[in-house]
Amino acid sequence: MTDKEMRELILTIVNPLVSHPDEVKLDLQDTDEFHEYLLSVHPDDVGRVIGKKGRIAKAIRAIVYSIQFDGPKRVRLTIVD
Repeated sequence: MTDKEMRELILTIVNPLVSHPDEVKLDLQDTDEFHEYLLSVHPDDVGRVIGKKGRIAKAIRAIVYSIQFDGPKRVRLTIVD
């Protein structure tokens, strides 16, 4: 999977969850070990993306982490609040 496809996947999952889809921002930060996607949403939507006891965030990460990304680096999704 490429960077563009991974971005589309994350946004496809997150956009229906939020009330302010125009304020969803997804940045990529590359490190030696990870392709780290930094997801930031409107302050009112943080709870919707994380969910009770982090269940929604855990489910989103499970989907994203299960996909084979191009190259040896792993993918990490961080929700910035």
